[in-house]
Amino acid sequence: MATLRDVAKVSGVSVMTVSNVVNGRPSVGEATRQRVLEVIAELGYEANLTARRLRAGRSGTLALVVPRIDHPYFGELAARFTDALRPTGRHLVLEQSGASKEGELGALSQARLQQYDGVLLSAVGLQFADVDRLDGGVPLVLLGEKSMPPRFDHVSLGNRAGGRLATAHLLAHGARRVLMLGGTTAPTDGGMGDLRTQGWRDAHADAGVPADPALVVPLAQLEMGWARGVVRGLVTDGPAFDAVFAVTDQVAVGVLAGLRDAGLRVPEDVQVVGFDNLAVGEHVGPGLTTVDPGNDVLVEHAVRLLDRRLAGDAPEAEHVVTPVRLVERGTTR
Repeated sequence: MATLRDVAKVSGVSVMTVSNVVNGRPSVGEATRQRVLEVIAELGYEANLTARRLRAGRSGTLALVVPRIDHPYFGELAARFTDALRPTGRHLVLEQSGASKEGELGALSQARLQQYDGVLLSAVGLQFADVDRLDGGVPLVLLGEKSMPPRFDHVSLGNRAGGRLATAHLLAHGARRVLMLGGTTAPTDGGMGDLRTQGWRDAHADAGVPADPALVVPLAQLEMGWARGVVRGLVTDGPAFDAVFAVTDQVAVGVLAGLRDAGLRVPEDVQVVGFDNLAVGEHVGPGLTTVDPGNDVLVEHAVRLLDRRLAGDAPEAEHVVTPVRLVERGTTR
């Protein structure tokens, strides 16, 4: 069976460097880390790696808990986390919570936590009080928009800034009746819909354009098919609009189909902006103008914060909001 020294010899590095790679320490350069991981695989050192992790009380596995595995946004996010962890030799397990309190608490049960070194949790069903009752010693990083206890590390998207950016772009390009599809007519839980709708309001105030409350239209489901039907109905029976800020790219793709069904042209008749910068946005016709929420930054900070917890080097929790940027394509003029 290959030893640590064997890996070091073949890799051309010190035993300490190999040890740092095996234990996921960030002090090794990317090229060196990749070379060591390749030699570990070639020499069959995986068994020794597993034993070492077990002796250290580590599994080499992190959990990402999301509402839905089949949603494109969470699928792309999981891929980003997998890519970020690969150089450290660690693995990602994806769990689906169903956006329920029970599902999210289940992922944080002691039985489950024994399988994972740490958990990245997209909190949807859990409320502030639920999270506040959790053991502070759990290696946990929260993802999402909801206000959470400050003692936990938390990474969220720049939802309000993104909503403001999307709507301001539409107003700057001639729109005066911007439909906020998938928004909230009254504050609910401070989640994604609330924040992006507030950004819609902010942009109107900035531009001195009245924000018609009738143009904020909630959706029962943030799905393409649902949005398609709603938009088709709004064209004939709803308030007049000359642009749409869709709360997500999934919704925006449905909007494009609904406008096409109604015989309207994009962007000539109606301009459209989405949010999430999903890969599908590049391939619809015309290409979807969207807000990039900074998921690469989210992943970078989430892994860093979790590693800091695992190393016992986290005196205070951090709360990070990602930067946003507009990606201009063909659905706006």
